[in-house]
Amino acid sequence: MQTFPFRHHNPAGPAYRRGWVDDAVAAIEADQCRTADTHLIRLIVPALSGIDIYLKDESTHPTGSLKHRLARSLFLYALCNGHIREGTPVVEASSGSTAVSEAYFAEMIGVPFYAVMPRTTSAEKIAAIEHYGGNCHLIDDGRALYAEAAALAARLNGHYMDQFTFAERATDWRGNNNIAESIFTQLQGEPRPLPDWIVMGAGTGGTSATIGRYLRYRQYPTRLCVADVEHSAFFDCFRTQDRSQTCDRPSLIEGVGRPRCEPSFVPGVVDRMMKIPDAATIAAMNVLSRRLRRPVGGSTGTNFVALCRLASEMREANVTGSLVTLICDSGERYRQTYYEPAWLAARGLNPAPFEAALSSFLATAEPLALDVDDMVNPQSVPGPTAS
Repeated sequence: MQTFPFRHHNPAGPAYRRGWVDDAVAAIEADQCRTADTHLIRLIVPALSGIDIYLKDESTHPTGSLKHRLARSLFLYALCNGHIREGTPVVEASSGSTAVSEAYFAEMIGVPFYAVMPRTTSAEKIAAIEHYGGNCHLIDDGRALYAEAAALAARLNGHYMDQFTFAERATDWRGNNNIAESIFTQLQGEPRPLPDWIVMGAGTGGTSATIGRYLRYRQYPTRLCVADVEHSAFFDCFRTQDRSQTCDRPSLIEGVGRPRCEPSFVPGVVDRMMKIPDAATIAAMNVLSRRLRRPVGGSTGTNFVALCRLASEMREANVTGSLVTLICDSGERYRQTYYEPAWLAARGLNPAPFEAALSSFLATAEPLALDVDDMVNPQSVPGPTAS
C-alpha cells in the first residue's frame, strides 16, 4: 500500500499544517472511491418461499469487516475536527475488528496507531493489526479498556479515537452512501424492496443508530431489530430504559456486546431487541457458513438467529416480505476460537441443539423452537406489513 512520506513521531508534539490534513482527507476519500460497494446476497431458502432473505456482505471490505466503514468515518471526523494532525499518535479501545480497520487508515496517512484490547483477542486480529503497522497494547481486565486507552493517549500526547462515543455522530445518517442508503439502493430491483425488518447487532451502537435514524428520515415502514449477545448491557438498557445498566462478564462474541450501555447506542431508534445465547450464536454461524459454503464470524451468527426468529413469525402469520441482515466479517479470523471444538467445550458452549433447531426450520419452515429474551420498544409504532 502506498503511503505518504509523513513523520511518524514528533517528540515536541504534532505541528499543525492544513496542507497535511487536506492530503490525509483526500487519501481516505480516494480509498473510498476505489472501493466497490459490498454485495447484497440473496439467501435462497426454498422452504421460506415468499420471505426473501438478504445478507449485506461487509466482509469484503479491504480490512475484512463492517468496521471498515466506521474506521473511515472516525478518521475523517477526527481530521476535520482538528484532533489528528501530522504525526499525532492515534489510540483506540477495541475488541479487534475496529482496530484492524483503524490501523489500515493510520498507515495510509502516516500516523502511529495503538490498539488497546483484551488479552483474549484472537491471534488472527492481532496479526492483522500488526500487518498494517499498528501496535497492540493488551490488558487482562476488559472493563479497564476505556480508561487505559485514554491514559495511553495522554502519555503519547496523542488522540483517543473513542469509537464507543463517536460512532453515532461520525457517520452521516442522512445518506452519503452510508450502509442504510446502500441497502435500500441495492434492493430497488427486488420483488419486495422495502424490507419488513433490518437486523443488526450492537458493538458501539453506531451502525444501529445510523440505520434507525435513516429509516425515520426516509419515512420507510421498515423496522429495526437489534440482536444483543448473552453477556452485554445493551438489552437491559433497552428493556429498562436505564443507561446505567452494566454487565460484569465480557462478551464471548467479538465485535458485539459491551459491559456498559455505550454512548453511541440510541435505544429510541430501535423497534425491537433480542438477547441471543452464545451457543445459539455459534450454531447459527455454523448453519449459515454451510449454506454460504464459506465461514462467517460469530456476530453474523447472532444476527442470523434473530433473523430466523422473525422469519418464523412471518411464516406462522402467513405474511410475505423481506428481511435484511449483515455478514459482519469472515470466519477465518476465528478458526482458533468459535470453530475450535476444544475452545467451545472449555467455555461450556454446546451449539448442537440450536444447530438442529435452526437447520430444521430452514429445511421445513416449521415454527422455530428457540426461546430468547425479546422486547419490543413500547414507543415504537408497528409499521404496515406486506401480505
